[in-house]
Amino acid sequence: MEAANHINSTRVPIYPAYSAGTLGRHLARRLVEIGATDVFSVPGDFNLTLLDHLVAEPELNLIGCCNELNAGYAADGYARAKGVGVCVVTFTVGGLSVINAIAGAYSENLPVICIVGGPNTNDFGTNRILHHTIGLPDFSQELRCFQTVTCAQAVVNNLDEAHELIDTAISIALKESKPAYISISCNLPSIPHSTFAGEPVPFFLAPINQLALEAAVEATAEFLNNVVKPVIVGGPKLRAAKAQKAFVELADASGYPIAVMPSGKGLVPEHHPHFIGTYWGAVSTSFVGEIVESADAYVFVGPIFNDYSSVGYSLLIKKEKAIMVQPNVVTIANGPTFGYVYMADFLRALAKKLKENSTALENYRRIFVPPGNPLKSKKYEPLRVNILFKHIQEMLDGDTAVIAENGDSGFNCQKLRLPENCGYEFQMQYGSIGWSVGATLGYAQAAKNKRVIACIGDGSFQVTAQDISTMIRCGQRTIIFLINNGGYTAEVEIHDGPYNVIKNWDYTGLVDAIHNGEGKCWTAKVKTESELTEAIATMTGAQKDSLCFIEIFVHKHDTSKELLEWGSRVSAANFRPPNPQ
Repeated sequence: MEAANHINSTRVPIYPAYSAGTLGRHLARRLVEIGATDVFSVPGDFNLTLLDHLVAEPELNLIGCCNELNAGYAADGYARAKGVGVCVVTFTVGGLSVINAIAGAYSENLPVICIVGGPNTNDFGTNRILHHTIGLPDFSQELRCFQTVTCAQAVVNNLDEAHELIDTAISIALKESKPAYISISCNLPSIPHSTFAGEPVPFFLAPINQLALEAAVEATAEFLNNVVKPVIVGGPKLRAAKAQKAFVELADASGYPIAVMPSGKGLVPEHHPHFIGTYWGAVSTSFVGEIVESADAYVFVGPIFNDYSSVGYSLLIKKEKAIMVQPNVVTIANGPTFGYVYMADFLRALAKKLKENSTALENYRRIFVPPGNPLKSKKYEPLRVNILFKHIQEMLDGDTAVIAENGDSGFNCQKLRLPENCGYEFQMQYGSIGWSVGATLGYAQAAKNKRVIACIGDGSFQVTAQDISTMIRCGQRTIIFLINNGGYTAEVEIHDGPYNVIKNWDYTGLVDAIHNGEGKCWTAKVKTESELTEAIATMTGAQKDSLCFIEIFVHKHDTSKELLEWGSRVSAANFRPPNPQ
């Protein structure tokens, strides 16, 4: 009781409201400086004062989300478009809710700054039990969880160290292209400190090993200049290494055909004359798998090989033919590995050493047969998925971007040919269903010059549907195709069961209720091709400035052939019997 009386009688200092020299405004300025001018948040009592200071920063836009998970997904989508994303949540109940999205950002190499309003500085090191915790005097559980899915953690409960802790965490996140965790004690944001007027703590990349770079380039050029039909395959780490332009320089100089791994789609220009499609083993774009796997050398740039991208570990790739280029390591076949060699520097230097060799590209052009068009629908025939994506393909241009949800939407979107400057995002590595709703919110907020086209399955949408509300509130003009096929289609093809069937919703009715007459939103139900063409005409005409939500009804077994093949192979990999002990 005495402790309680002591707490209640503590005098609270008065500081100038939202002073430019306070911790809160210092953090707000740092976020603006790194390009995160939109911040996705969910308020809670531990972060309210901090949110006041973020709101007071004129160049910062605070966007309230419906839940922490979607705030994290929105920061993920924002980082994909703008290079860095930020979310702000409250202690433990907010942190442990957002952590799934942060783990996804970690797996996808995205610098997302997760800021948490933390406990009062006076509560650290005491035996007090705080609300929003698991009821123990030790309330470090949130920090320990985040240590596994972030590259840097800063617990700011001391003003003298705040400037360095905040700047260092942000710097490491940008350098490593991974998320960072920053906890700010709830009684600190309004307090000024002399260090908050200082310049940002600079970050430095580790010095490049010039000798290793030269040796790696010479060894790789020697290897590639003595083979007949080499190819290049781009992977998802091109983004983290900031090597997309260097990749194109290598493609231009070498004459090799270029393919992309499914997780790297959107990072390699598909309008490039050497582009041949997606390399995904048995479910590759037509003729791409044959060209890549028959090559006598393949340069994989920034790859991630997992059970999904390898189609259940079934790729026909031989190590002795492969050159693996990672963000700062190059490995040549079964031979040497060169460290502290940065991807962009390596690709540019290699481009100057390679002899032009278009043999594999010419082989591809000889065997290539253009894909056929889907059979035209009859007047009242139920809409087929391949017809839907034929029309989506026609909608794409440099002013659009595609967000593909996990599941069959992802497989169908992989087959879209992206025009120049058309964006594309897909959470291949982590594969968290529902990711695309929040990611669409964040991406559209960052790339306001593009109209986002999101393809989402009904099962995924049910996980994160609420933040359609935030899209409307932000005035976004996204097009969402909700594909209603009655369940978890990807899981059905891996291993079917009654758990893959979901309760059907009135999806347009739900969105209409969320809209509630406030903002611009248009919905439609589509069951035939003629209804689809009418809806597209409306979305691109009278409703071009509205959020458009189209519920597409398709048969539950109307899937891409790629999903059928992939599902059977992944199923076989998942259910391998245990090795003998």
